[in-house]
Amino acid sequence: MKCYMGVDVGSVSTNIAIINEEQEVIEKLYLRTEGQPINAIKKGLMEIKDRVDYEISGIGTTGSARQLAGVIIGADTVKNEITAHAVAASTVMPGVQTVLEIGGQDSKIIVLRDGVVVDFGMNTVCAAGTGSFLDQQASRLNIPIEEFGGLALQANAPVRIAGRCSVFAESDMIHKQQLGHNVEDIIAGLSEALVKNYLNNVGQGKEILGPVVFQGGVAANEGIKAAFEEELGLEVVVPEYYDVMGAIGSAVLAQEVVNEKGRTDFKGFNTTDFNYHASSFECEGCPNSCEVVNIHQDDEVIARWGSKCPKWEAV
Repeated sequence: MKCYMGVDVGSVSTNIAIINEEQEVIEKLYLRTEGQPINAIKKGLMEIKDRVDYEISGIGTTGSARQLAGVIIGADTVKNEITAHAVAASTVMPGVQTVLEIGGQDSKIIVLRDGVVVDFGMNTVCAAGTGSFLDQQASRLNIPIEEFGGLALQANAPVRIAGRCSVFAESDMIHKQQLGHNVEDIIAGLSEALVKNYLNNVGQGKEILGPVVFQGGVAANEGIKAAFEEELGLEVVVPEYYDVMGAIGSAVLAQEVVNEKGRTDFKGFNTTDFNYHASSFECEGCPNSCEVVNIHQDDEVIARWGSKCPKWEAV
């Protein structure tokens, strides 16, 4: 059976998805990047290798370290997160018009019409509402993150929380606890505040129409999903593989590319046997002073990027 693999390497997690020719997910893997994308890629490939007994006919990468991943594994296509998430959402829900995506460190909104991305917005500055912030608050309240969203649904009178900034949100939550409000009402208030912050910043000026798909790690939070539905007045659908949608989109894109060119550039799982590391230098060839990144396989430079001109493209 021919299969296609997508790899999404982000700042918080590294995700891998394998789909068959019918674009059905047959295997997935979610693991922490832990600030070491090269190690995460190698670990992910080794783990997924032991789970599959299929021919990998194509591979795609996305995420903040997509270029790095593409060089290491021999990707057939390297696409940004907007494209990958839009393709994944359209695959699992044809006709989707709005994609809400909240990950570990950033959030984005994608507006589609007739399967084409016509608008998008991203927030990479403020951490309020992202997975890392919610993890932090769950830990502070000594509540497993898996139970955090469910508690919000048990609230009787959600309290008002300042959600425009993660620092203010945390201090406001502490203040509300000191006033004697119960945890359920505080978590529900936080969920509402974070959703309003998302819509007022990431979603500002965007025409949000249904069907709406909610993906990314935070989509597991039932409180956030309910707050989106309340605020938008629309049903919000969380797909089965909400946490690896970027990887799924990359796999679908790889399938399209390989079907067109008739071959794959995938280096195989044995690529993990090599030692990879990154280095960088500042080019002094012009006033741009570009930081050029080198990727080394053992002692050989196998790729470079980061310059604004073609000077360093050839290895």
